[in-house]
Amino acid sequence: MPSLILAIDAGTTGITALVVDAAAEVVARGYREFPQYYPADGQVEHDLGEMWSATLKAVREALDALDVSGRGTRADLVAIGVTNQRETLCLWDRETLGSPRRAIVWQDRRSAGICRRLEEAGHLPLVHRRTGLRLDPYFTATKAMWVRESEPQAWHSVVTGSTALGTVDSYLVARMSRGVDHVTDATNASRTLLCDLSTGTWDPDLCEVFGVPMEALPRIVPSYCLPGQVPLAQSDPSAFLGLDLPITGIAGDQQAALVGQAGIAPGDAKCTYGTGSFLLLHTGSSPVMSEHGLLTTIALRHPDGRIDYALEGAVFVTGSAVQWLRDGLGIITTAAEVEPLARSVDDSGGVVFVPALTGLGAPYWDPDARGTIIGITRGTTKAHIARATLEAIAFQVADVTSLMERESGVDLATLCIDGGAAGNDLLCQLQADAIGRRVDRSAELQTTGLGAAFLAGVGSGVWGSLGDLRAARRSSGTFAPGLRDEAGLENWHRAVRRSEQWAH
Repeated sequence: MPSLILAIDAGTTGITALVVDAAAEVVARGYREFPQYYPADGQVEHDLGEMWSATLKAVREALDALDVSGRGTRADLVAIGVTNQRETLCLWDRETLGSPRRAIVWQDRRSAGICRRLEEAGHLPLVHRRTGLRLDPYFTATKAMWVRESEPQAWHSVVTGSTALGTVDSYLVARMSRGVDHVTDATNASRTLLCDLSTGTWDPDLCEVFGVPMEALPRIVPSYCLPGQVPLAQSDPSAFLGLDLPITGIAGDQQAALVGQAGIAPGDAKCTYGTGSFLLLHTGSSPVMSEHGLLTTIALRHPDGRIDYALEGAVFVTGSAVQWLRDGLGIITTAAEVEPLARSVDDSGGVVFVPALTGLGAPYWDPDARGTIIGITRGTTKAHIARATLEAIAFQVADVTSLMERESGVDLATLCIDGGAAGNDLLCQLQADAIGRRVDRSAELQTTGLGAAFLAGVGSGVWGSLGDLRAARRSSGTFAPGLRDEAGLENWHRAVRRSEQWAH
């Protein structure tokens, strides 16, 4: 009988469910989007009930596809892996599992004033030293502090213990376990501003700074367990489509993607193009602290307590910029149309697009930056804007790559890439040109879900060790660097400077 893993990838705009076999092949999949809410400028929210409904529908679709695939049955499922959008703040009732308010999404900027206030009060050195992160609205604790100050009734239930606090992985596990398990893994915990990077545990000093009661937080578990050990959590069949399965792997989406690219050794690097773009470089068992805009994060926590670290560059808006061309400007009707439209011109015609639609992430970290399109003339067409959008994605990642190489001392030979936008050949070539390095595209673009399956598979014995994953990783093509557009990169930096502090 085949041993199959169910992987749940809870992204920013939808839920992907994958069924993965022992050959690391996806044998069935399902997908459901859920709505985005924008209650005010700079605010982004998700309804947790709608997210859970999308999860059930995506998993049911994957299971139905498995039933007709001829490659296994539901009875062959041995474990569940979970990966998720990170930093998003979720609150839910411990008894009913309903939520007193919508989730505040990682893209949300409403806590920018809180971040400035905390920095002015002198808390930044402690935060950076303990967490490897920055005081930015991106991170979970700043959102929690906003709820504490702005919605005292909702926060009161957190303090009294009736409401649990966590990230998306914690919420989904709570729903799958019918409220029994309140856990998060170390990679997700390391993105909250509440976790000590060196120990992988909640830090009482940081909890005091942000006013978050430690007893409301989930228990931190390893990113995977080992066969025969107590699993990280357990699904309840009455709550989760009749599935009674151990949850043996959990990781934030970008760390899961690093695992999905078999990035398990120092020097391995990947970039995932999703709603945003996230570049991770595995730095080994010692954290490398950045002084110039990168983040230091936990790449993986092993069952024996060992911690691997990574440097990360987080670019907030890349794939969502293409969505904006579709939904906001209406110059394309599907995301796939952006490539042929951009190819219809030789260059961007001098147009530069800075897609700071929710501020700028690494290496600028400016929550008050706003989207800027500059260089428009009477001759500008929608094709020029489309090409400028792809160039912006490549230039943002090039900024991060250059800084990452300088701070880590590692010269990247190859950048492994994945995510939906990686299917765009023009973007892949622009990226190789911009960084001057070979780009290697994964055969499975949903590498976040694949990484969750890998972790759960090691945790359930489908694979013997993480080292076995190198043989499982497959490429769908490589892109050699061509001539770098130095003038275009300089214009990009000029445009970035004009976009900064716009909303301040």
